[in-house]
Amino acid sequence: MTAPISPAAGSDDAAALSGRPATLWPVAMVIVGLACQEVGASFAVVLFPLVGALGMVTLRLVFSAVILLLIARPKLRGHSRGDWMTVVAFGVVLATMNMLFYEALARLPLGTTVTIEVLGPLVLSVAVSRRASSWLWAVLAFAGVVLLSQGGADALDPVGVAFAAGAGAAWAGYILLSSRSGRRFAKLDGIALAMAVAAVVSLPFGVGSAGGSIIQPSALLLGLAVAVLSSTIPYAFELIALRRLPEAAFSILMSLAPAIAALAGLVILGQALTWVEGMAIVLVIAASIGAVRAASVRARRETAQGVA
Repeated sequence: MTAPISPAAGSDDAAALSGRPATLWPVAMVIVGLACQEVGASFAVVLFPLVGALGMVTLRLVFSAVILLLIARPKLRGHSRGDWMTVVAFGVVLATMNMLFYEALARLPLGTTVTIEVLGPLVLSVAVSRRASSWLWAVLAFAGVVLLSQGGADALDPVGVAFAAGAGAAWAGYILLSSRSGRRFAKLDGIALAMAVAAVVSLPFGVGSAGGSIIQPSALLLGLAVAVLSSTIPYAFELIALRRLPEAAFSILMSLAPAIAALAGLVILGQALTWVEGMAIVLVIAASIGAVRAASVRARRETAQGVA
């Protein structure tokens, strides 16, 4: 799936407040991170015949957890019961999001899956803006998805669409829990612990689905590659970029995920798009950008009122 990633839209423009214009390299890092993410998802599809969608999820989450735990070395003491409940819920949502996403990916093209999944964060951005006019962006996005369902020669698998929509809802939950976890745990501790919880949650599903094939050298090697491409590199690049980019600008860049996913699906998996499907993806991207900008405007107004 797309890296569980973006914070909720709606923060003020940090670059404007600091007086320093955003440079191009943080933007480039976000785009490269997105590209790595979708290339990783493409590699995951290659693994499906060997270990299945759930086996792939387990490999990705286990390797991602190991890498993050080694990097973060989170502290296990000094946390309240509420802290642990937050991080466990975070991990469960993370596992759910990944399992639903990869089950959708087993039934739908990569670009289509990501386009539908993006609806979750988009609706969250609309809700955060608390403006009735912002729901027009949600309507535009849903129109894009309806158009997407009419764009190909083959009808979209309804089960795949349901999985992708569920992954989008879980992604919205991820964003909220990521924010809470970030307030309760230092540095990367929260995401590292949540990833470990997610790996444990996914383990019985992955092993039950893939059996002994999950420990084949080729499966382990590709699973590691997917973890590095889909989690480690994007997380690192996004954390660095967020130090220089305002969250609203970051969220707008994240809205490009469907287009990058469609390109990765075309180049790596040979999943061509019709012009109607391309137009549908453009509609969803435009709706995402509009929703983020609406939430950002609201945040600036509230900040100005607070200062006044």
